[in-house]
Amino acid sequence: MSRAERLLDLMQNLRRRRRPVAGSALAEELGVSLRTLYRDIAALQAQGAAIEGEAGFGYVLKPGFTLPPLMFTLEEVEALALGARWVEGRADKGLSRAAEDALAKIAAVLPPERAAALDWPTLLAGAGRAGAAESAALPVVRKALSEERKLRFAYADKDGRPSDRIVWPIAVGFFEQVRMLAAWCETREAFRHFRLDRMAVVAALDEKLPKPRRTLLRDWRLAEGLEE
Repeated sequence: MSRAERLLDLMQNLRRRRRPVAGSALAEELGVSLRTLYRDIAALQAQGAAIEGEAGFGYVLKPGFTLPPLMFTLEEVEALALGARWVEGRADKGLSRAAEDALAKIAAVLPPERAAALDWPTLLAGAGRAGAAESAALPVVRKALSEERKLRFAYADKDGRPSDRIVWPIAVGFFEQVRMLAAWCETREAFRHFRLDRMAVVAALDEKLPKPRRTLLRDWRLAEGLEE
């Protein structure tokens, strides 16, 4: 691997992380010595890369720093195509079209031999389209999530018992058979999970969330034991 390739790998490694990472961990993942890693970080910083931290503390790429456009590897193209095709088959019309458009934009900047991986994929996403109830609920749920607004809907539990809920939406999980909303439920005064196919009369309210969604997401992860 050339030094230029090694520096790009280091930048990509830092981009994937949101928290400081120890130099020893970076060096091991990149397959270089700690001394080489320190030199590479210093070289990137000298070229304007917003890398914060120091030996013994850890390193993190400052939010907002962007890299110049890089060419996707064949494996990266396959990963993007697989993810986009999965979304196309499991989301509402808006997200499905967005996935299709994203692939078209990627294909437009790829060399022919790599663009072919989009038209003739080696990895296929199995069928699993959302039902009518999920397709109707998902655009409204996504709107409430993006605008950080409360959500109201009628809900039927696994035994068919109905209830009316007002929740603070946090995120939607896409599973193989169902789509699930994680939210703070005002009725239960706790975090709850709601299947989109059991929702009806879904409406985003004008009322904003009492807390930022990012805070709710962090609290939910802690409650579910998902926080590192």
